[in-house]
Amino acid sequence: MKGLWSKSLLLLVSVLSVLTIGCNTKDPELKNGTWRATLKTDSGVEIPFNFSVFGNAGEKQINILNGSETFNVKDIKHVGDSVFIKMPLFDSEIRAAYNGNNLSGNWIKHLATSDVLMPFNAEPDASWRFFKADNKSAYNVNGRWSAVFVSEDGKDTTITVGEFNQKGSHVTGTFLTTTGDYRFLEGTVSDDNLYLSCFDGSHAFLFTGKIQDSVSITDGKFYSGFKSIENWTAKKDPKAMLPDAYALTALKAGQKTISFSFPDLNGKQVSLADDRYKAKVVVVQFMGSWCPNCMDETAYLAPIYEKYKSKGLEVIGLAYERSTDVEKARRNVGSLKDRFDVTYPLLITGYTNDKGQVTKSLPMLNSFEAFPTTIIIDKKGQVRKIHTGFSGPGTGSHYTEFTAEFEKLINSLLAE
Repeated sequence: MKGLWSKSLLLLVSVLSVLTIGCNTKDPELKNGTWRATLKTDSGVEIPFNFSVFGNAGEKQINILNGSETFNVKDIKHVGDSVFIKMPLFDSEIRAAYNGNNLSGNWIKHLATSDVLMPFNAEPDASWRFFKADNKSAYNVNGRWSAVFVSEDGKDTTITVGEFNQKGSHVTGTFLTTTGDYRFLEGTVSDDNLYLSCFDGSHAFLFTGKIQDSVSITDGKFYSGFKSIENWTAKKDPKAMLPDAYALTALKAGQKTISFSFPDLNGKQVSLADDRYKAKVVVVQFMGSWCPNCMDETAYLAPIYEKYKSKGLEVIGLAYERSTDVEKARRNVGSLKDRFDVTYPLLITGYTNDKGQVTKSLPMLNSFEAFPTTIIIDKKGQVRKIHTGFSGPGTGSHYTEFTAEFEKLINSLLAE
């Protein structure tokens, strides 16, 4: 009887111990501070980036860090040992599980008919991007560069302008193209090698190159997303320039106006023929919630509209989403509207972001080169300018020059 009592007591103690451990076990949470993350490409190359975590348990937020940009993410959920980080724009997310203090999982980019996954890993308390310790820099890449990007099959060539700012071994900057810029890049010069990367929730970029001397970069590789790889070279050129962004897109011969009728986010049809736009200067923005350059342009146009609407300016955004699913498009474009406090109409065109779809939706266009594109219409309803692409704040002086030129144009049209 005594032996049976002893066994029962041991069993009770064991059960209570398990229950106590279970009650005291806490689900892991994101550790505050700076993290280093990597995304692995199909070729096995890792694209690094940093993010900072802040806030209290259950109310964590993330800032994705690229150069001077901090991209805030608030939609973070924990389920057991897993964390779900949903990007506020671009229809992508990170799903990962804890491995000790680290995270391992995937960045998932939701496309129209499929998903693209890139392996994701992150470690806390790591503010370094490419190397733990700063390596000595053999060269300084500060300044303007004329760069040429060539697809791996050699069929496509892109002329760009590189703008870099180097302090010590740390480098920030971007590449400008006729269709926009590669936004905020950050990296380092280690010995005679250049490394730059960016992750913004839509794009994952890695640029590497060999600095041959103070005026040339060779053997460059540009990794974009899961599979894309391009080769690039560059020559230092203070006078490097791109073609005039106002000369890339035009109306067909004999055309002076555009017309369209699309529903806004509430389903109300909006047309340039509406009374609201008569005798007004109108800016028509071709955009998409999936497009980081469009995000930069929207962040600029929203306050510009507030500044000039009382003087006779109107802005209309035409959204060309990856999918023709109207509800999905409304949801994604609505997120863009909320993030940047957009008060001008954003219209769901029902067409996709294929360039041919754009010209189909507005057949008076001779061509369409890139998102974003902006059409400026005068008080008589005639098209005065068409601007292709957008040089965002990551381009420094180019952004400043564009915004000054744009406001000068708007003021002159309002004065007519």
